[in-house]
Amino acid sequence: MSTHKILADETISVSELRKNPGQYFTDHAIAVLSNNRPTGYVIGAEAYEALVALLIQNQETEHFTGRFRPTATRMKTIARKGAELLANASEEELGEFSE
Repeated sequence: MSTHKILADETISVSELRKNPGQYFTDHAIAVLSNNRPTGYVIGAEAYEALVALLIQNQETEHFTGRFRPTATRMKTIARKGAELLANASEEELGEFSE
């Protein structure tokens, strides 16, 4: 049995959301569950706009570390494609690149 992180204090089911979606657009996030698993979150327009403004402000003022965590299979594909691109690149495309 696996557990799922829910990043909200309130939860509703998809069926409840369908009955009257407007009542759930609030100033706080509400987790929407399907088969007892979070499938999304509902927030009101003002809360969403504030969240986007905060993200934009954070991106403009600070660097942040991304989370790139590909699987081993995906990493092999990336490495293979990179090798193919390098092998097929022209002198002009490589510019001053050297090993």
